[in-house]
Amino acid sequence: MKLLGVSGTIIGAKTGIVVRKVLEEVTKKYPDIEVEMLDMMDYNVEFCDGRPAEKYSDDTRAVIEKVSSADFYVIGTPIFQGSIPGVLKNLFDLIHPVAFRNKVMGFVANGGTYQHFLVIENQLKPIAGYFRAFVAPCHVYATFDHFNLENEIADEDLLNRISILADEVVHMQRSLKGNPVEMAD
Repeated sequence: MKLLGVSGTIIGAKTGIVVRKVLEEVTKKYPDIEVEMLDMMDYNVEFCDGRPAEKYSDDTRAVIEKVSSADFYVIGTPIFQGSIPGVLKNLFDLIHPVAFRNKVMGFVANGGTYQHFLVIENQLKPIAGYFRAFVAPCHVYATFDHFNLENEIADEDLLNRISILADEVVHMQRSLKGNPVEMAD
């Protein structure tokens, strides 16, 4: 099984830091799970305009393939102006909805205010519902206060929620595939 972590932004570091931390937890606890990181900063992705996938650039096709071939996801986004960035929305637009069907999604987000956590509830979960994906009950939301001056996660509660999300996405994915795992307390 392949878990794909997605950092759905082309600016800032915190989104990628939190997604990578979830992937590290999965790797530490579940070494049989293959993990891969897709950082949108590393790709020059074209805007979705409805053309067939083979007509897009190499980077765009590579991103489409990585997302479409994953078994489950941890999707991260910063919150800008009370919404997800266009980079992540464009990524969702590029992927055929069937690619996400019956797959597990866990969400992480970061923003400047505590109220922006509602974007997960009001935007990301409905998008997952449209795709007919399964959403982990736990999500992770971080603000600047959760990081130290070196941009490291310094909040124990956030680290605990990251660990819980790692357990939930693996548990859900394995349960859906008929191979449940005991979750840590």
